[in-house]
Amino acid sequence: MNAVQHTTFVIERELPAGPRHAFRFWSDPILKKQWNDCHPDWTVLEDCFDFRVEGTEAKRWRMPDGTELTFRANYFDILPGQRIIYGFEMSLGGQRVSASMATVELQPEGQLTRMVYTEQMAFLGDSRSMQARIAGTGTGFDKLVEVVARELGVVH
Repeated sequence: MNAVQHTTFVIERELPAGPRHAFRFWSDPILKKQWNDCHPDWTVLEDCFDFRVEGTEAKRWRMPDGTELTFRANYFDILPGQRIIYGFEMSLGGQRVSASMATVELQPEGQLTRMVYTEQMAFLGDSRSMQARIAGTGTGFDKLVEVVARELGVVH
């Protein structure tokens, strides 16, 4: 059994849209899938998206090797165009690997948005897996920047 590792990390990205428009990529299920569904070879087994205070989001995938990955979130605070606060857990093969509290802040910077994502995580795996999970979060946000730019026809 691995010891619990606690960490807080912050990822910032500049989004080529104003905060209200950038918020849509978190709140609209079709737009969110464009940047958040990152593995086309995974089979989606569950997909629930109830984006509201006290709402839940649940995803479950089967990876090509047959292992299942789950993501379950509860939304605590939503201020359109400004802030989202949610708690979530991730499980791999039926075993919880992390539980987190996340805050997304959308700050105006002229015609752009500075997205500041802060996650406080309790990780139940090894250090290398934790670092891979953090890196994967950053990669997902790189894809968010690309999707927002593509939707707006911005060369990025």
